[in-house]
Amino acid sequence: MPATRSTAPPGTVPPFAHTPVGLVAAVVAVCHLVAGALGGGRYFDEALMLAIGRHHLDWGSADQPPLTPVVAWAADALAPGVQLVLRVVPSLATAGAVVVAALLARELGGDRRAQVLTALAQATGLWAAAFGHLLTPYSLEPVQWLLILLLLVRWIRVRDDRLLLAIGPVLGLAALTKFQVILFGAVLVLALAAVGPRAVLRRPAFWAAAAIGAVIAAPTLVWQAMNGWPQLRMSSVVAGEAALFGGPGPNAVLMLLLAGVLGTALVLVGTVAAFTTPRLRPYRFVVVTFRVLWVVFAVTVGRAYYLCGIHAAVAAIGAVGLQQRRESGHRRLSWVAWPAAALAVLLAAGSVRGGIAADDATVPDRIVAAVARAYAALPPDQRERTVVYGGSYLYSAYLDTADPALGLPPAHGGNRSYGYFAPPPGDHDAVLFVGSDTGALAPTGVRLRPVADLGDGTGIWFGDGMTRPWSQVWPQLRTLVVG
Repeated sequence: MPATRSTAPPGTVPPFAHTPVGLVAAVVAVCHLVAGALGGGRYFDEALMLAIGRHHLDWGSADQPPLTPVVAWAADALAPGVQLVLRVVPSLATAGAVVVAALLARELGGDRRAQVLTALAQATGLWAAAFGHLLTPYSLEPVQWLLILLLLVRWIRVRDDRLLLAIGPVLGLAALTKFQVILFGAVLVLALAAVGPRAVLRRPAFWAAAAIGAVIAAPTLVWQAMNGWPQLRMSSVVAGEAALFGGPGPNAVLMLLLAGVLGTALVLVGTVAAFTTPRLRPYRFVVVTFRVLWVVFAVTVGRAYYLCGIHAAVAAIGAVGLQQRRESGHRRLSWVAWPAAALAVLLAAGSVRGGIAADDATVPDRIVAAVARAYAALPPDQRERTVVYGGSYLYSAYLDTADPALGLPPAHGGNRSYGYFAPPPGDHDAVLFVGSDTGALAPTGVRLRPVADLGDGTGIWFGDGMTRPWSQVWPQLRTLVVG
């Protein structure tokens, strides 16, 4: 009788490629730590995390769960104002994702070559290369998603329910980092139900893990519920900002291309190999999850980086698929991987340099300095009752994390997270406004006059004569759209 190829997961796995994978991860860590030290300022999302951590820690905010701000608070408490310390955790998380990706390839049966290719794919992802050193939620997310998938894939091989239970804390912490993991988890369950292995859904430990994750995430979900679920309203705001990535069509393509040259090639191979390679069929749920999420984010016009947490998992399937073709004598596609890896490294190096450029503090420092001069120029009695107000959360965050020597008071604003912080003190009836939309303060009745032109439509205005107190108009000043 003809021999049949088994579709069961391998009982044993190849040795882990400690040295080459460790070398790739170490290079990634060093590159991002250096990038973190060389950057001249704080990226705007990073400034927001630090501002929340310093002044507004809570179980949630309009569009950010609390974990990243807590990390920012801890780093700032350890070494106040030291930018490199702020960036240690994201840099190590970015390097850790490289190791977890390689371990995932190993669990799929990948040899040293497949493990290293997968590690390189994660290391050279364009988004991770550019922003992996910044303390933002999307820098911490990939290692969390990959760890969830690693635990699940390993369970398929060894059937140890402790692995399923371990998913719970990771899932909960991921939900405290970014809410997209909730959709990821829901789609993952549907994918397991659709293509298997369905046995995992029959294990009490799997549902216990979901319950553990829900309990850990509950405080920030309660915060969202008590504040009218601003995160849900962010979906339409994000879709409206699709022009940042070229519009819906280019945005959908960019969701794939951000995996990098090698990553994109392996992802495309993996989406096919999971259905055509018998030994990879138990892991089809990973590809189904990826495809569904891509469609959902493409239709809803989600951020182009929303899929970066799962790229390496599909790439690992692609790397193992190439390995099995090579072992069966079909080498036509295998040779392409290494030139793609070389090109990916070059492009990733350029992305790291681009990330350093994104840290340019010239514009934020100029704006903050101008606001500080305008504030200092006010008469002392007027200064004591003046609110510094950012028309965008970017300005509010930059002002809130400015050098204390500038003498600026805590910043306020109605945009994004700032609109859900406490309103300014009731006895402050004057405002120093920085931004472009002076009509944002119309509900207060304040009369604004120009103080300084900062260029590009941005200016500084001063106004007094408020006719309605901050506490009364604060809900009207809230907006999720960046003006």
